[in-house]
Amino acid sequence: MILFLGVRPGKSEIIQLQGVSCPHCGNTQTMALHNTPHYFHLFWIKIFPVYTSRLVECSHCKRVYYKEEFTEEMKQALP
Repeated sequence: MILFLGVRPGKSEIIQLQGVSCPHCGNTQTMALHNTPHYFHLFWIKIFPVYTSRLVECSHCKRVYYKEEFTEEMKQALP
């Protein structure tokens, strides 16, 4: 019997961060948080969430900041 199992990303949730400026380009009101849950799946059916990846992207300069790169301003604005 062959089992298809593993971890796959779910649907991303995008949340605008208010009052946060981009450290790279300096624009404000352009930062968005992307929450992506990753699920354990069996035969392509989501069973339970394993972890959630979080990143912040600037819509102006397209710079992406991963969790390790978040500034204190970003951390305070996170929900």
